[in-house]
Amino acid sequence: MAQTIYEQIGGEEGVRRLTRRFYTLMDELPVAAACRAVHGPSLEGAEQKLFDYLTGWLGGPPLYTDKHGHPMLRARHLPFAIGEEEIEGWLTCFAYAWAEVAADLPARDIVMRKVVELGRHMRNKDVEPVQKVTSLL
Repeated sequence: MAQTIYEQIGGEEGVRRLTRRFYTLMDELPVAAACRAVHGPSLEGAEQKLFDYLTGWLGGPPLYTDKHGHPMLRARHLPFAIGEEEIEGWLTCFAYAWAEVAADLPARDIVMRKVVELGRHMRNKDVEPVQKVTSLL
């Protein structure tokens, strides 16, 4: 039986290393300043939620859904202004942390591509307005 990504990166400890490193980078990297500004003074709650989410998303126990229900990630992020700068900061931090934790993982690039898609899906700022069909008539 094939191992899940969760198992391949070391289970709970691997996901904990990933999320801890991610939020350390968010505090350290200048490129992450806009993304960091969206968060409150403490990143502890955000780190725990990301840990819970990634645990289930990578094939481990469904911690996030058990605690919070369906993720509805875009809807949960709508109260926060997320544009290109915030997305790039978030993705940069994730890419560095992921490369450290999943350096030898065969599916490393596949997972990263999915994370990039997810990050881009969160955009809700500086988005071109959609024209209504009636305005084109």
